[in-house]
Amino acid sequence: MDAFTSLHPVIQALLATLFTWLLTALGATPVFLTREINPKIMDGALGMAAGVMIAASFWSLLAPAIALSEEMGSSKWAPAVIGFLAGGGCLMLIDKILPHLHPNLAMKDAEGIHTSWQRSTLLILAITLHNFPEGLAVGVAFGAAAAGIPGATVAAAMALALGIGLQNFPEGTAVAMPLRREGLSRMRCFMYGQLSGVVEPVAGVLGAAVVILMRPVLPYALAFAAGAMIFVVAEELIPEAQRRGDTDIPTIGVLAGFALMMALDVALG
Repeated sequence: MDAFTSLHPVIQALLATLFTWLLTALGATPVFLTREINPKIMDGALGMAAGVMIAASFWSLLAPAIALSEEMGSSKWAPAVIGFLAGGGCLMLIDKILPHLHPNLAMKDAEGIHTSWQRSTLLILAITLHNFPEGLAVGVAFGAAAAGIPGATVAAAMALALGIGLQNFPEGTAVAMPLRREGLSRMRCFMYGQLSGVVEPVAGVLGAAVVILMRPVLPYALAFAAGAMIFVVAEELIPEAQRRGDTDIPTIGVLAGFALMMALDVALG
């Protein structure tokens, strides 16, 4: 622990997001064993991912943003509100432009600008779209800890990385399994599944570097990451978890994920 905390915050963010990428890769490994995962398990896992992201958005991002705004003498609520809406709006814009396809949907349901790209590419882009704000959130959290923000600690940032990593597991599965059912080789399915997590280390390093160099924007950056994650939860994770019509299992998953992230943040932060 002491060795990790002594590292530069950008290096901490890089190592933490490499861990979350590793969990995405582990989530893709079931393709070597089977072509199918019980849909109810996947629905519960996606719900749990949503719960983790909702809790992380408040405890690890919005709460420190509000505390920092007060410390800086500015409005307690304005930076958090502005950053939150900007983050959600930015992801919404990207969602409208970037070609992507959510798992278990037909090609005709692809979103974004029309393209002739292959289904595998569109599936990867769909997961990559919401992995970016996750990596950004981890990086910003480590940057906030380095800046001495009230309520922001390295332990809390590590708890965030652990929570994000745990919910990345079903995301790797969600990319790899549909491709396996379509007849792609096990290795190709695995490579596509883990590839969606590559963006997290990039976003993590970027987030940590920006907030360290530009402390005045930190409350906005924290809230921006929170807004981006909540957009992903509302636009993708919960609808996908409930697509088969069973709302009980995804709802239990959301509650469990929220409780898990809350416990991690309070216990470690």
